[in-house]
Amino acid sequence: MVEILSQEEIEALLASLAGSEEAQPAAGSPSVAPQAGSTGKAERRVPIAYEVYDFRRPDKFSKDQLRTMQMLHETFARLFSSTLSAYLRAPVHVDLISVEQIPYDEYIRAITSSLINIFSMQPLSGQALLEIEFDVIISMIDRLLGGPGTVVKRPQPALTDIERPLVENIVERALGALRTAWEGIVSFTPIHEGMETSAQFVQIVPPNDIVVSILFELRVGETHGAMSLCIPYLLLKPVLSKLSAQRWFSGSKRTSSQHTAVIAQQIQHTRVPLIALLGSTRLMLRQVLDLKEGDVIVLNRRTSEPIDIVVGNRVKFRARPGLRGKQVVVQIESIVANKPAAQAKPAPSSV
Repeated sequence: MVEILSQEEIEALLASLAGSEEAQPAAGSPSVAPQAGSTGKAERRVPIAYEVYDFRRPDKFSKDQLRTMQMLHETFARLFSSTLSAYLRAPVHVDLISVEQIPYDEYIRAITSSLINIFSMQPLSGQALLEIEFDVIISMIDRLLGGPGTVVKRPQPALTDIERPLVENIVERALGALRTAWEGIVSFTPIHEGMETSAQFVQIVPPNDIVVSILFELRVGETHGAMSLCIPYLLLKPVLSKLSAQRWFSGSKRTSSQHTAVIAQQIQHTRVPLIALLGSTRLMLRQVLDLKEGDVIVLNRRTSEPIDIVVGNRVKFRARPGLRGKQVVVQIESIVANKPAAQAKPAPSSV
């Protein structure tokens, strides 16, 4: 018959095992002579160092590479939020949540009701995904069409022919921000290749291939939802050696002067208001209502004094008024240091 141990015997056996482990000498400590009654043979147990490894989720990216991609996409989040805020004329916040490497099928299974955009990163070979929750997309569309950003539930996540070009403009701005964020590592041209509302029709790599899943939280006004990027390992494999924090920082410093030149060139085509301020005065409402053609208003500036030329809200130049043919013109005489346009002192008014 098989002998069944009692509870007291089991506890005594566990206690003896724990005591034997504590009695083992640590590495480098003097050996202890065997006690009486023992076999006299010294036993030495070597601890086995091991690390849990999941063969279904092999690590393709090092921690340094994942950390670099985290910094890259924090920059992308800032660029995209500022670009989208200007486009929607509404407060937009994009926050990076996580960066992890997972199998592609695990990423696809996590997508429920979202708009999935397929794009390439030429000259890199392969495709990547930009996924945005459908409620956030509907809120953006409502704002672009003049609404307050209301989310209206739909039985099927589908876009009309009018809504699709609006969403494509949003995606193009996201891809432009992604290109700018990656310039310190590699220069590529993102191309929007397709748009799907069902994850089962999107298969850019085999199910077990490793991808980088970059998760964001996207808030547009009062509406918030998830946004994610999916970049396969095979697409990034040619540039893995460049995915280091040191390379990213050096690339950022190298491209800062190029960005400054590009920004300066774009600013040159910006329109700003320019006002020739002849003077000012203050009138009572009764006097304003009594004004008629031919009346004279006395300003707080003499005709012999130069007038202020205001650019934006700052006085930039001093000038003299005059005529060129039948046109009223001003001639710039001096440049003024940057300072806000001062409030004109009210002068005695007379009509």
